[in-house]
Amino acid sequence: MILEKTTKALTFEDFKTEVLKDYKTAVISRECSLLGRKEVLTGKAKFGIFGDGKEVPQLAMAKFFKDGDFRSGYYRDQTFMMAIGKLTIKQFFAGLYGHTDLVYEPMSAGRQMGGHFVTHSLNEDGSWKNLTEQKNSSSDISPTAAQMPRLLGLAYASKIYRHVSGITNATNFSNEGNEVAWGTIGNASTSEGIFFETINAAGVLQVPMVMSVWDDEYGISVHAKYQTTKESISEILKGYQREEGTNGFEILKVKGWDYADLVATYEKAANLAREEHIPVLVHVSELTQPQGHSSSGSHERYKSTERLNWEKEYDCIRQMRLWMIAINIASPEELDEIDANAKKEVIEGKKEAWKEFIEPIISEQKELILLLEKVAESSQNKTKILQYISILKNIKDPLKKEILSTARKVIRLIVNEKGKTELAQWIQNYTKITQRKFSSHLHSESNSNIHSVEVVAPKYNDNTLADTDGRMIVRDNFDALFSKYPETLVFGEDAGNIGDVNQGLEGMQEKYGDLRVTDAGIREATIIGQGIGLALRGLRPIAEIQYLDYLLYAIQILSDDLATLQYRTAGRQKAPLIIRTRGHRLEGIWHSGSPMGMILNAIRGIHVLVPRNMTQAAGFYNSLLECDEPALVVECLNGYRLKEKAPLNYGEFKTPIGVVETLREGKDITLVSYGSTLRLVEQAAVELSEIGIDCEVIDIQSLLPFDINKDIVKSIAKTNRLLIIDEDVPGGASAYILQQILEEQDGYSYLDSKPQTLTSKAHRPAYGTDGDYFSKPSTEDIFEKVYAMMSEVHPNQYPDLY
Repeated sequence: MILEKTTKALTFEDFKTEVLKDYKTAVISRECSLLGRKEVLTGKAKFGIFGDGKEVPQLAMAKFFKDGDFRSGYYRDQTFMMAIGKLTIKQFFAGLYGHTDLVYEPMSAGRQMGGHFVTHSLNEDGSWKNLTEQKNSSSDISPTAAQMPRLLGLAYASKIYRHVSGITNATNFSNEGNEVAWGTIGNASTSEGIFFETINAAGVLQVPMVMSVWDDEYGISVHAKYQTTKESISEILKGYQREEGTNGFEILKVKGWDYADLVATYEKAANLAREEHIPVLVHVSELTQPQGHSSSGSHERYKSTERLNWEKEYDCIRQMRLWMIAINIASPEELDEIDANAKKEVIEGKKEAWKEFIEPIISEQKELILLLEKVAESSQNKTKILQYISILKNIKDPLKKEILSTARKVIRLIVNEKGKTELAQWIQNYTKITQRKFSSHLHSESNSNIHSVEVVAPKYNDNTLADTDGRMIVRDNFDALFSKYPETLVFGEDAGNIGDVNQGLEGMQEKYGDLRVTDAGIREATIIGQGIGLALRGLRPIAEIQYLDYLLYAIQILSDDLATLQYRTAGRQKAPLIIRTRGHRLEGIWHSGSPMGMILNAIRGIHVLVPRNMTQAAGFYNSLLECDEPALVVECLNGYRLKEKAPLNYGEFKTPIGVVETLREGKDITLVSYGSTLRLVEQAAVELSEIGIDCEVIDIQSLLPFDINKDIVKSIAKTNRLLIIDEDVPGGASAYILQQILEEQDGYSYLDSKPQTLTSKAHRPAYGTDGDYFSKPSTEDIFEKVYAMMSEVHPNQYPDLY
């Protein structure tokens, strides 16, 4: 047994001390789960999902988790986090209460429910810490199996650091690629497609990953026989078992209540992954779930009496206790004392966490009561205000919303009285301070965010002609970037050997190697996850999704993981991933889509950039590599062969993010669009000018963020009319654009006519040139829409066409 080999150098007393320490951690974790459930049921916490029943295997895993390693896990890993010293009793309960202060609740400052863990990769100013000097956990999310794609990238980063030289500040992120990425998942969640996608990709890439499946036979109330073929994930993955001369996984299986065998198994797994750089699957079976799935249900409803009795017998802590007594590590009395002391520690920690959470809110409650009492004295509505005060006073454990709600109700009663000013100021200050606790860090707030990038225009020779294919501008710019930034790499379907389907990476793999310019399988979710993990470890990945429509395979990972990362860690982790794709007008349903509205609404937290040509696109990549935020860049599918001027300063010119560009000035109507459709808009504007209609044409360039200088409304103030042309479905991106202009920019104030939109049809575009013409806005559509708007104003000058 490896445990015996490991401990030969130890005295029995040292061995005993280590085991007793583990046992105490397990008992503390269990007591946290038990007391945590009570806190939910008594109303102090909203919801609880706990790690009871999984304590012992997590202790074994933690023994081999080293500085520099990363975890991408499951929301039941509290024992593991305690064992590596990254979660205290007080922090556990602070998370349960939703404490909004990172000092007390470092996992998410109350933004995620308890059980979602993280370590801080960034300093307060957004700069990187040295990740090799600490044990690391990427930030958990609730969607089942969604931690898997990110895990792939965390492991792949070790391969990059081991084999790619010259990476900037590599020693802050890796010790020559010797780090292991540790994943955890519940057995039922292995039914998700992204689990299998990740397993397959890890086997292909051969990355140092240890994947643990916590198997307690159930997914909420659904038994494994309905979840997994043969009721065993290790059985059905046997085809991934590596053999002589093949890639694949090492697959290990161990009982979750057997402490000694668990330690031996995890030592083997860690050594294989760390030394040989191979993925390992550890199937931990025969686990229990003493309190059921969560605080919202009871497992007695769906488990048989026999199963419940078995779970009591084979509870991992009970079995560890029996083993310790059997080999004379401790007597029952000694263990009883540990149990009692652990229970006391947890109760005290819980009390302190609650006190730290509630006392500042009570102080705010008292502060407002004093102010309201002062206001009431001189108010005509004193009786009603005193009623509100009484209600607020009687709330023993107030919430911030109850305090602010009371203040806002009272101010309605004194709107015409002298006391209003002081109360209004209090409400505004309280809201400003408190709202930030819930709303900060959707985007980077560091000095390296998008607003820090200095715009640099492309440089040209005086006699430069527009005679270069757009794809060559992208290609030559990537060449400059790969040379300038050794930490930059690109991967995706057809990105490597053939240089992408449109030749924008032609020759780059041959020049920079197949680890920096890499082909990937058809697996969009894990292409994005690969990028997230790499970016979390200090690299600058560009994840290529072949077509915009295919991005939908990965929309959940983009939406739930990447887009929320800065927010859900309150600025303590970042993944400045660049997603490169291509879309808009081409042929057919699946290669010409523009589902921009869906994307815009799903990925707030990621910038969405829509360049109209390849020079703009290249400038966006140059800008993004100087900042620390994630972005999606949608290149125009029909722009790669169009001619552009070749800039002289590849890798240096920078397209501004969030800034529109006026392509044509006019006085009669403002036409707003982006991407491929702009070429049609420009042509329509020329044709409209021939009949005396002077159009101003504006390229949005950046949908998220949108027109930060509010230049569109300046145009509307001049023209007093607005038409938005978009190739998304009706009410898609055009609705978003209209909302931004009318509400955020107050554009309605300047309109003399109803603002209008011109979009594609509600269906997907049909195949071929005629399909494009009859499915999406054409030059004639734009002409006639503008003509009709002007006809409404000047019917004699512009009589009805039809």
